[in-house]
Amino acid sequence: MVKMKGIVLALLLVLALSLSGCTKGSTDIVVSGSTTVEPIAEVAGEDYHKAHPEVSVLVSGLGSSAGIEAVGITKTADIGTSSRKLKDDELKLGLTVIPIAHDGIAVVVNPDNPVRDLKLDDLRDIFAGKITNWKEVGGADLPITLVNRDESSGTRDAFTKIVMDKTEFNLNAVVLPGTGQVREVISRTKGAIGYISEGFVNKQVRALSVNGIAPTPVNIASEKYPLSRSLYFLARKDISPEAQGYIDYVLSDTIQQGPVRDAGYLPVTGGEK
Repeated sequence: MVKMKGIVLALLLVLALSLSGCTKGSTDIVVSGSTTVEPIAEVAGEDYHKAHPEVSVLVSGLGSSAGIEAVGITKTADIGTSSRKLKDDELKLGLTVIPIAHDGIAVVVNPDNPVRDLKLDDLRDIFAGKITNWKEVGGADLPITLVNRDESSGTRDAFTKIVMDKTEFNLNAVVLPGTGQVREVISRTKGAIGYISEGFVNKQVRALSVNGIAPTPVNIASEKYPLSRSLYFLARKDISPEAQGYIDYVLSDTIQQGPVRDAGYLPVTGGEK
């Protein structure tokens, strides 16, 4: 009996040491901020964990401002994410700003529409319902059909901030839940206009220039195109090796040419589309 107890105790000790060894080397990387960046960060985090089982990446989308605060002020996150540039007061936090993707919103029309370019102010007036006919912007005498995205759309949120500013959308617009639906409706409606991420423009629709600047990858990457922005990771100077390894992975071709493009964005590394 004593011998049996000794064996059981020995086995329990081995099990305890084994479990202790598994836990000891585990690391959590907390990534918090922009809901626009969240899908990329999540996919990259899952893949990174598969390659590095000892590292778990915990991603949450609380908004860009919350992410900047989490990494720079409360320090509850290892990496903050943002879909906007830092404001003057946020620059004082001394964070390292790392672009991880470029996003360009293409204004798209039916391929038969002769209009090739719109001024940003005219684009705003069109989606506000102040300009209602294409002849007012150099096109045919044809009513404008507005195609908008629903309020849960990140693309709509970006379009609102960049184009509409504080101007309200025309409530008579057709509201659709996805990029595919927007392209389909515009491809079948000669007077229609809408917007989608540049990465999803195909032969069904034609992208317009805005203020004379086309939504090419080069113009988007340089933010010369008016409806462009970059997506960012933000880190403190004392970033851990594990968090730095995750950032390097997000900047690798595996993620840049995979999840970044799949999300409709342009990569910051590995060449242009």
